[in-house]
Amino acid sequence: MRNMARIGLLGGSFNPAHGGHRRVSLFALAALQLDEVWWMVSPGNPLKPKKGMAPLASRYRSAVELAGRARIRVTAIERELGTRFTVDTLAALKRRYPKHDFVWLMGADNLGQFHLWRDWRRIARMMPIAVIARPGYDGAVVASPAMAWLRRYLVPLSSFVNGGAWSAPALVTLRFDPDQRSATAIRRADPDWAARFAGPPPRDQLTHRLIEAREETTAP
Repeated sequence: MRNMARIGLLGGSFNPAHGGHRRVSLFALAALQLDEVWWMVSPGNPLKPKKGMAPLASRYRSAVELAGRARIRVTAIERELGTRFTVDTLAALKRRYPKHDFVWLMGADNLGQFHLWRDWRRIARMMPIAVIARPGYDGAVVASPAMAWLRRYLVPLSSFVNGGAWSAPALVTLRFDPDQRSATAIRRADPDWAARFAGPPPRDQLTHRLIEAREETTAP
């Protein structure tokens, strides 16, 4: 019997949250035998254009509504932590929640550009990484500098789940039927979606603090 809660971390802009986020999270919950998945709604990614980026509170509310009663906890904790880069956010989470084991959930598209993230090797040494296969990105992933370094740390899913204490670096690949839904397509079809999620500042499901409106950015 393990004493540490096993938490999957899925970061993103959630602009808006959609069924693909929920589906991949439920799959990861079952495949990795996680206790919860935390959706970390980014204040804003400077690598993505600000145009078309809805307010954090609206993106957060869309995630809460979509998560529903699943074992998914929605948080904008980066605002409270004051971190700008993913590597700093993950280090702060490990310090704040020492009784949790974390695994970073990453789409194959992000792994293809993982070598561009600040201190990406430190991220890999900090916690295991589970890569969710995504159609059209296999070639970029195989050829990426990050994969060239991470390939030696590939772990079969069964060994990862049943291996007792998690260690890092470790890379496990999750493959399931691709989900074609995207936030870009949703925004094109419904450019005013964020207006449905307007309202007073929501309360963070993890920190229980109000998410007040202010301008911020977070980088990979």
